[in-house]
Amino acid sequence: MSDNEHEAKMARPRMASGALFFDDQGRVMMLEPTYKDYWEIPGGYVETGESPRQACIREVREELGIEPVIGPLLAVDWAPSSAEGDKVLYIFDGGILPKSLQGQIRLQVSEIKGYAFHPVSAVAEVTIARLARRVQAAAQARVEGHMVYLEHGGSVHE
Repeated sequence: MSDNEHEAKMARPRMASGALFFDDQGRVMMLEPTYKDYWEIPGGYVETGESPRQACIREVREELGIEPVIGPLLAVDWAPSSAEGDKVLYIFDGGILPKSLQGQIRLQVSEIKGYAFHPVSAVAEVTIARLARRVQAAAQARVEGHMVYLEHGGSVHE
């Protein structure tokens, strides 16, 4: 196989990164975007030359106007899409967001209508199925103290 043929077959996924933030009752923060018909977690696409963690920090700052400590990686999800192409999605632990920091949130109004904390078990009521699976798996990984690898938002058992 020539170098050109090999390169043509290489995956070139887009990468996105986000954080799970929790309130003191264990509910997870979900954002209501202006440009989607379902709720999302804080985050967005990784830019050229930026690490997934750096992208998460930047997106949280842009969307929420705060700079909380971003903790360890909770989940990596392989999410191919016929409409958008292959994606690799990273979810980091934003931890419990203290009320004092919640009071400092200034939403990026051009992109975010609002936010609310939802029970992890009820996330599927406000978002698409694969994101709900991803959030639930990442939240469980946080409880269990390990990182999880996902495909299409679901766990992979070998």
